[in-house]
Amino acid sequence: MDDAVRVREAAEGALADIEPARLRGLLAGRVADAEMTPGVLTLVSARALDPTATGDGVAERAAGVQLIYEGLRLTRRLAHEEPWDDVDLDAVGDVAADMDVLAADVFVARGFYLLARTDAAEKAVETVRAFGRDQTLRREATREAERSALDRNLEADVFELAVVAGTDTVGADAPADLLTYAAALAGDDDDRMPAEGALPESAGDRIAALADERVASSVDP
Repeated sequence: MDDAVRVREAAEGALADIEPARLRGLLAGRVADAEMTPGVLTLVSARALDPTATGDGVAERAAGVQLIYEGLRLTRRLAHEEPWDDVDLDAVGDVAADMDVLAADVFVARGFYLLARTDAAEKAVETVRAFGRDQTLRREATREAERSALDRNLEADVFELAVVAGTDTVGADAPADLLTYAAALAGDDDDRMPAEGALPESAGDRIAALADERVASSVDP
């Protein structure tokens, strides 16, 4: 099965019990349209160290990373667009922006749930905290280049989370060099998240080599 399909199915499964149905439909629609690159990188990282790491547990971790990203990405968009500016707050009725805020919260919460009992949980918390700090700094930034750089930190941080979640699946740590490599994979263009097929074919070999360097250094006399 294609990696992106595995991640999407695992993410959809993690959201299957969400109520009400309207919210569940909104979540499912966003997952269906999203690039699954963070989740795919999680799977690639796991297989780089153990080619047999293809079970449901790996897919769940990949879905956890993906859902956290979807929630933070949606939060970033809402913070930038400020959709409530044109809303009559005294009017009675549904507000689409309110549903989006709820969707973002559910994405992140469910992503945390999937990673809660793993060693990637701490990295997930760091990712969310870093996002909050960056968005605070963004509001104070005066140059567009600085604001764009702060926005792109999210993708770099999520790619780091992906390799941490993937390598932890097989009981390995992600050394600093591997995290640096993962952040670089996120790129620096305005599209922010590379497409699923944009990951280099050599990514698995590079991840394995960087992780192996950590293992080798730990046993050197």
